[in-house]
Amino acid sequence: MVLVGYHASHEQLPPSSLLAAVIRAESAGFDAAMCSDHLAPWGMRQGESGYAWSWLGAALASTSFSLGVVTAPGQRYHPVVTAQAIATLEEMFPGRFWAALGSGEAVNEHVTGDPWIPKDRRNARLRESVSVIRSLLAGEEVTHRGEIEVHRARLWSRPDASPPLLGAAVTPQTAAWAAGWAEGLATVAQPVEVLERVARAYTAAGGAGPRVLQVHVSLEDTDAAAVAVARDQWRHSAISGVSLWDVEQPEDFDALAGDPSDEQLRSGALISHDAQELADRIAALVALGFDRVYLHGIGTDQSAFLARAERDLLPALRRAL
Repeated sequence: MVLVGYHASHEQLPPSSLLAAVIRAESAGFDAAMCSDHLAPWGMRQGESGYAWSWLGAALASTSFSLGVVTAPGQRYHPVVTAQAIATLEEMFPGRFWAALGSGEAVNEHVTGDPWIPKDRRNARLRESVSVIRSLLAGEEVTHRGEIEVHRARLWSRPDASPPLLGAAVTPQTAAWAAGWAEGLATVAQPVEVLERVARAYTAAGGAGPRVLQVHVSLEDTDAAAVAVARDQWRHSAISGVSLWDVEQPEDFDALAGDPSDEQLRSGALISHDAQELADRIAALVALGFDRVYLHGIGTDQSAFLARAERDLLPALRRAL
């Protein structure tokens, strides 16, 4: 049975509103939730970015389902700090938390003033961070020198069991690499042929654990309204020919996105007025090899999205899966 979760986007809502939304998502029938962990939004129209770890504590205390986060240890977060945050949440809410670890994005990491290192070094830094985090969660004292440095670190408050640490990947190459250390895969919807390669690469490299797919959707009363929401909130997804991981400022994303066509906007999100049609498209993506799907309604009116999800989208999706 496929888990159907709700994605909470910190870049688009104030933390208080996002907390109300995740509480509502549980009552609407979602099985679980996950959230982003950004310091800055993707564009100026989004205009928010609360601190994910504080919010996660409140969200876990206010709901009964599981929550996960996609985060990047190594630059903005020292891995010892990430390990302590993970341990604290899992100790308070055992069995309800997971983290997907990625190599980061310049829009969040550049603020430290450290150089934005090439992808191969970011991967090396992430792999070292994962090793440090796991050792700390196991109760070890850790000293490490490499892409990161750790001096005699220990965690004093630890859970009885460590939560799953998944690998965040958007390319087949990264997915195959993550299979060597991750306890699951977390990725985002892309064109079918690309997404299929990502899922296949992880499995072929021996990857185990859950396969998590995040899907951006715009579901409105008309197609025109759904496209308008995507244009207002999610037009950065239409950027092509540029590595989004290397862009530093929301203003830069806006400039690169320009004024995309409706067709370009449709390449970055599933856009529809028809819940059944949208459910069928989501189910087709899930069928590529995923057992968890988290839906991100890309509009800022989450009350309307959640009401429509409860009434139309979730029933249609559960029939389609």
